[in-house]
Amino acid sequence: MNFLNWLGIFRLGLVQMSLGSIVVLTTSTMNRVMVVEYALPAMLPGALVALHYALQILRPRLGHGSDTGGRRTPWIVGGMATLAVGGMLAAIATAWMGTDRIPAIALAVIAFTLIGLGVGSAGTSLLVLLAKRVDPVRRAAAATVVWIMLIGGFAVTAGTAGHLLDPFSPARLVTVTVTVSVIAFMVSLAAIWGVEGTAVPSAEKAASAAENKAAFREALSQVWDEPHARRFTVFIFVSMLAYGAQELILDPFAGSVFSMTPGESTKLSGIQHGGVFMGMILVAIAVSVIGRGKTTLLRGWTIGGCLGSALMIAGLAVGGFIGQDFPLRPWVFVLGVANGIYAIAAISTMMTLVGAGRESREGVRMGLWGASQAIAFGLGGVLVTVASDLARYLLGSPTLSYATVFSAQAILFIVSAGLATRIYTKNGEPAGLAAAAPSTMHAVGVSQS
Repeated sequence: MNFLNWLGIFRLGLVQMSLGSIVVLTTSTMNRVMVVEYALPAMLPGALVALHYALQILRPRLGHGSDTGGRRTPWIVGGMATLAVGGMLAAIATAWMGTDRIPAIALAVIAFTLIGLGVGSAGTSLLVLLAKRVDPVRRAAAATVVWIMLIGGFAVTAGTAGHLLDPFSPARLVTVTVTVSVIAFMVSLAAIWGVEGTAVPSAEKAASAAENKAAFREALSQVWDEPHARRFTVFIFVSMLAYGAQELILDPFAGSVFSMTPGESTKLSGIQHGGVFMGMILVAIAVSVIGRGKTTLLRGWTIGGCLGSALMIAGLAVGGFIGQDFPLRPWVFVLGVANGIYAIAAISTMMTLVGAGRESREGVRMGLWGASQAIAFGLGGVLVTVASDLARYLLGSPTLSYATVFSAQAILFIVSAGLATRIYTKNGEPAGLAAAAPSTMHAVGVSQS
């Protein structure tokens, strides 16, 4: 197999960046507009985002299809097109909620369904392509590049859109979102064109739908029986439950407690993602340069990232009571750094483990972890928004309600730090690999060379 060079990896990163640029507007800006500008219950955007993550539970099946079908590009292009259309419809629906809420909410359900299908299709196929076509020696570094570009898409879009959205109007929201969606699709189409190549073994096309369905059940069962895959799935679920919840609550928190405008709170989201970018760079340099690609440093970085995130989120709970004197922007930036440290350490472990165990199961493993992340994000979105509404009703104070929710998130990150200790041995190596197939140790050994 001809592995991708760095140009090919960078092009895949452009697709990931394009995907993130659309998603950030739907999960941050539109969420805030519904809650603050239109005074709708926070449960509404939480349920919509949960819907789009719930549909990503199909990722294991999509990953298996990518393993057996032989072509990923159509899934990526089709997914990005679906995502772009969903993003545009979501903006129209959000703007419409100011005048006619019932049909607008119905349109939003359709929009977020398309967003979920688009992210699941494009995201899973892109990660499978990355895992299958990147030299094992480069996998961790390639994952770092691609995820940094994803965060770059978040940060650039949030910052630029923040400037363009002030002064806010529904029409301006639609215009900005449509522009971002069209540009993102065109960039991803140009980036993926020709990267995969055209040679596809005919045998991979010959399997029937019934055979694929039976094979998927067996493949999923085999992957779940692998100790390292199962432990990592649980860690992803708990840590992403905490990480995903803060995505939905930060914008409304800034608007309700600190009286920020939509543009200002969107810029705040950009500041956070900029911090994530810096955290990722820090760990990438430490692991790649100092550790020379080995996994021995990942244990400390993963645990430290979780504990740092817990500390900074707990600080936001206190900051709400301090008010305008609280250094919200720098605090959110450092929170982003801690999130980035946790994220890139976990992703580096993911790329190490994705080829471990039984052969030809990379797509199923990646899909299983993606589904775990999706369920956690969706459940986190529902829980955090319901808890916010309930706490506000019972406590009668937005500041106190947000402090309660932030405290719960901090506890989840502390639990995640404890779970991270079970992923790695005392020497810092991923735990449970000795119980896997013989090909496992070979794959991990190559990735560390």
